[in-house]
Amino acid sequence: MSDKFYLTTPIYYVNARPHIGTTYTTIVADAIARRKRSMGVDTYFLTGTDEHGQKIERSAQKAGCSPQEFTDQVAAQFRALWDRMGLTYDDFIRTTEPRHTRAVQKFFTLLKERGFIYRDTYTGQYCVSDEAFVDVPPGAPCPECGRITETVSEENYFFKLSAFERTLLSFYEEHPEFIQPERRRNEVISFVKSGLKDLSISRSSFKWGIPVPGDEKHVIYVWMDALVNYISALGWGSDDDTKFQKFWPADLHIVGKEITRFHCVYWPAFLMAAGLALPKTIVGHGWLLFEEGKMSKSRGNIVRAETILDVLGADALRYFLLREIVFGQDGNFSFDALVKRYNADLANGYGNLVSRTLAMIQRYFDGVVPEAITGQADSIATEAPQAIAAFAKHFEALDFARALETAWALVGAVDGYLTASAPWKQPEGISEEEQKAFRGTVLYTAAEAIRVITALVYPVIPDAAAKVWAQLGLGDVRTADLKNIQWGGLQPGTKLGELGPVFPRAEKDAVARMQEMEQKNNVPAEVKPAEEETQPVAGAPAVPSAPVTGKVVNPTQEHISRLHSMIDGLAVAMAESTSEGAAVAALENAIRDTFGGAPKRAPLTAPATPAPAGAVPPVASVPAAEGRITIDDFAKVELRVAQVKVAERVPKADKLLRLEVDLGYEQRQILAGIAEAYTPESLIGRKVVIVANLAPRKLRGYESNGMVVAASVEGGKAVLAGFLEDIEIGARLK
Repeated sequence: MSDKFYLTTPIYYVNARPHIGTTYTTIVADAIARRKRSMGVDTYFLTGTDEHGQKIERSAQKAGCSPQEFTDQVAAQFRALWDRMGLTYDDFIRTTEPRHTRAVQKFFTLLKERGFIYRDTYTGQYCVSDEAFVDVPPGAPCPECGRITETVSEENYFFKLSAFERTLLSFYEEHPEFIQPERRRNEVISFVKSGLKDLSISRSSFKWGIPVPGDEKHVIYVWMDALVNYISALGWGSDDDTKFQKFWPADLHIVGKEITRFHCVYWPAFLMAAGLALPKTIVGHGWLLFEEGKMSKSRGNIVRAETILDVLGADALRYFLLREIVFGQDGNFSFDALVKRYNADLANGYGNLVSRTLAMIQRYFDGVVPEAITGQADSIATEAPQAIAAFAKHFEALDFARALETAWALVGAVDGYLTASAPWKQPEGISEEEQKAFRGTVLYTAAEAIRVITALVYPVIPDAAAKVWAQLGLGDVRTADLKNIQWGGLQPGTKLGELGPVFPRAEKDAVARMQEMEQKNNVPAEVKPAEEETQPVAGAPAVPSAPVTGKVVNPTQEHISRLHSMIDGLAVAMAESTSEGAAVAALENAIRDTFGGAPKRAPLTAPATPAPAGAVPPVASVPAAEGRITIDDFAKVELRVAQVKVAERVPKADKLLRLEVDLGYEQRQILAGIAEAYTPESLIGRKVVIVANLAPRKLRGYESNGMVVAASVEGGKAVLAGFLEDIEIGARLK
């Protein structure tokens, strides 16, 4: 293991207050930083705010203040929230700070001196919301966010991005660890292979940005400005670059999947041009979805972290986000799921185990850790080291969900051991001394297991871990040596600290309270916020707006959500159908329920509606014959090879199996309606085909992240798609 580790979050754009989407990224980074420090690694953790650009300038105008005043206010909200949550960042960089301005101007000058910047005229489309130049026709929407782009015609400075196309592709091939997960890597490689154009890196139509050195009518493109934060915070370009010399290159950049192109294409190209080392790994994680959509101000579905802190505390949020969501994939958030996970794992699981164990030590041994009889707790003493190793393996691979699953398996094992041993009972036929020795062994074993579990989960639930560590009589966990956790570290005779509840069970009204708090803070706007609006482009057709109904509605997203709900209900109904006729009836009922009285066997097509006057027509395509799809539709389906690792029946569902499959680059849970055709044990180790890009959905209380491909001959049982040849796990089928 390296003796230094430098990790960063993206710097958050200050057009909106922080929410649990941005909190998620920062919590992940904080957990990694805590783990690295506990392993004795000299760790530097950077976060901050991105404060320049046209969108910020417009937001400040709407708010009636200067851009600097506007950014001061929002940046303070981010920092206050991170501090309230106890996040252990080492630096909080703001792109409006003088140290950053100096570094950006020096970086620009360096690239210009090395021949990678030239001056030319640009005419094209610009997305103000994403602060990005996009290759679309005038008046067309941004391919990323869907907002209408603006036509920009300016004399700009350009970066010779096209010169790095082959160099980048070679680098990606030589360093497969550079972009993670594999899906992001494939997306970036595909983008670069499609051809790189030189990049405009200055703007002259607005002023809120860092001036180009020697040509102050231009400001430096916000994405060049923002990316330099990773080295400006370390003192690059200053008189003291000690931190830069020590910590660069970064070991890990954590970013959202929507900004991987900027980090995995532009940033390495900038660094190559400057002659600087590239970061070691960039991870583009998925979105945190709420009510089937990405959180945004315009949708009115922002969830504030403060609401959860007020009701359940920071550890509850940290645990839920790292346990519930497979890092790298999109994940769903709901208050109901949060409270269920809190009560099941934290209150009734870990918290209850701690309380019952330490209370019995207090009662039977006056609060002093008893001795254990050697060899009488072999099962737990064997399982704990295995859990230590597995937790470390999964955590280092950034698979936090599986790491925590491992730790909580140990929680369950110890809880079962306590229940089976029943140290509170006085069996007949043994002396009091024998019973005391037996009781001491059981309680020592449970307490030592709690020490091990607490040391493992400290990076994830630091407040609770600190309480438990102190209750075990071990002092401050933040200064403890956790880099070599081994069984037997809790010394008999240790005096317990003051006992108290760790995770009180959530009250019955917890969900309702949080929902009410968010409703008060998320009154849907009748008009889009100014910073998310775009002005009509001169000469471009106007796009009519939807009628105001009291809330922002995206018809496309609404239809998708309704279809998802229909599919969920339909999957269960059809899986439980006893005949073909019953399955057809389930389909018809689902359609009627979803679309409000649709006729029997109605086709799943939307009625044709005339295009709004003046709307930009879509790109023409060959229409598909009735009942068929086009090759473009089929290309959207991502089929991959997976291997079944775990298979078991779903309670009270005769046709459903719960599978855990290995894709080579990640593990997934999938529910499949094949229980009548296959026994669980017959599937272990079998390679199957799955639809890998299907949005996660919940069935029977389980999240299904994908779909197994199978065929059902009329009147027969399901038959899984398979191979005669040996196909690599994770291979994409085309």
